[in-house]
Amino acid sequence: MTYKILIIDDDPDILKVLKANLELHNFNVITAESWTAGQRYLESAQPDIVILDIMLPDGDGLQICRDIRRDYPLLPVILLTARDKISDKVMGLEGGADDYVVKPFETIELIARIKACLRRLKPADEKITIRDITIDYKRRTVKIKGEKLILTPKEYDLLCFLVSNRGKVVSREDIKKALWREPKIYSWSRVIDVHIQHLRQKIYDKSPEYDYITTIAGVGYRFIEEN
Repeated sequence: MTYKILIIDDDPDILKVLKANLELHNFNVITAESWTAGQRYLESAQPDIVILDIMLPDGDGLQICRDIRRDYPLLPVILLTARDKISDKVMGLEGGADDYVVKPFETIELIARIKACLRRLKPADEKITIRDITIDYKRRTVKIKGEKLILTPKEYDLLCFLVSNRGKVVSREDIKKALWREPKIYSWSRVIDVHIQHLRQKIYDKSPEYDYITTIAGVGYRFIEEN
């Protein structure tokens, strides 16, 4: 399996070196010298992991990391930075980064960290099928009875989280911790319930034969098992 990496850094020399080295390790590498360009690739190229410079000409890397985590909760992000203070590392990790690499760095170390993130955060299988639903993790697509299901990024990530815990009851707090990091939403329960409702309706419209997402009163939700 070939993983796709998006590198966002305003230093063309770093981009050139990283692209050449990562491609030698069979990664598909896309580079961007600004957040504006990188943002377009996030949607169009659907990378498996993002390598993000903290200091960009058109945005603060820590805030960009938080934005990526908000819109793509399951997408791994590794920060690259010249800042080596413990407080900076803590801010980056608390902002949603999966790892933090200080410049200058050895490419072999970055590659090891990339592989560790992918092992930890990517599903073991590229695809999974449960009843009429097939999820393609590589392409971030969902099909029901062979027909594509149109989901928002948050609905897709919510479906993946429920499927990864299929057969188990997950609470709203579990869902919040896994998929939401925004600190100022007034009612978490309402936000999560609305997303569940929309996801459930979209699935039901194409496959009304099964009750895929069951509400467990006072506890949370449970996704149907395979059998």
